[in-house]
Amino acid sequence: MKIAMVGAGNAGCAVSADLTLKGHEVTLIKTSHAMHDDNFDFLQKNQGKMTLNEFGDVKTAYIHKVTRDIELVKDAEVVIIYIQTNFHEQLIERIIPFLHDDQILLINPGYLSTAYVLKHCGEKRLIIAEAESSFIDGRIMEPGLFKVGFRNVRNPIGIYPSSRREEAIKKLDLLDERFVYLNSVVEAALHNPNLIVHTVGSVMSIPRIEKSHGDFCMYHEAYTRDNPCTWRILEMLDFEKMNVLEHLGFERICYVEACKYRNSLDDGMDAKEVFLNYAEMDTRAKGPTKVDSRYISEDVPQGLVMLEALGKAMNIPTPIATALIEIASAALGRNLRAEGRTPEKLGERNIQKIIDDCR
Repeated sequence: MKIAMVGAGNAGCAVSADLTLKGHEVTLIKTSHAMHDDNFDFLQKNQGKMTLNEFGDVKTAYIHKVTRDIELVKDAEVVIIYIQTNFHEQLIERIIPFLHDDQILLINPGYLSTAYVLKHCGEKRLIIAEAESSFIDGRIMEPGLFKVGFRNVRNPIGIYPSSRREEAIKKLDLLDERFVYLNSVVEAALHNPNLIVHTVGSVMSIPRIEKSHGDFCMYHEAYTRDNPCTWRILEMLDFEKMNVLEHLGFERICYVEACKYRNSLDDGMDAKEVFLNYAEMDTRAKGPTKVDSRYISEDVPQGLVMLEALGKAMNIPTPIATALIEIASAALGRNLRAEGRTPEKLGERNIQKIIDDCR
């Protein structure tokens, strides 16, 4: 299958290599000069050579094409967006002229970016899929080498419109990425783990992040068996998220149960224990290394502001989300709410169209 991977960061490069090893023809497209230019230059000079080291199992892929030519999305059957969610709307505006009917646009993660596609796509008959989280976790250790830290055992995704669900599943299953299919992209958006775990763990660790000067691992320090207070904050934020989900007509699934579903095939294992085992893995990368990092500057405005705005629209209180937004905004010295996702920015009609579709 011909795949365009839009985004050449850690995950985009890793998944491009993984899909190449599975026999797909991948075009890896870099959208900016912000990060990872050294890795991108290496790939261009070495026939797309990308090596995955997965706990000692080393495999090398030669990605079909490595380019900055975004127009090449037109040749793909599946277009995967793998960039920070802060820039989704701008990117969607850029690629829409080159997309055509019947392509699948897979956004990972989504945070309800389906609404941006509806806002800008006009009359194009696209199939949109949103994933909860990255299929492969890890870091580019040096140009051309990615160290895998974790791989989901299941990858939940939602599909829009529901009328094309079976058509989408038939194609997406060919990617062999362990997909399981949700009722809606709304569930994928609100079960993005970073909405809960990144925001609480990072905002509540701001003094430690500053003091450590880069020597900080959120999963190892914020979420331990000895930190019940941080965990209670997480559970209260998660309660707010479940209230919104329930009001929209979806099942109340807590963070740890969603985590367990992605991370473990052992149905008998305690869900919180699955998360703690994941957090304690020695392959967890350090981060955030500074306060103004994606853990806060992405997941607060794109995640928490969206949750708060949806709650406000339905008269559902979200005091923990609001408090975290205020603290993060004060710490960074800017209004993260103004940068965030709201019904006004996503388009209230677009949100309603998505909700009506799944009903």
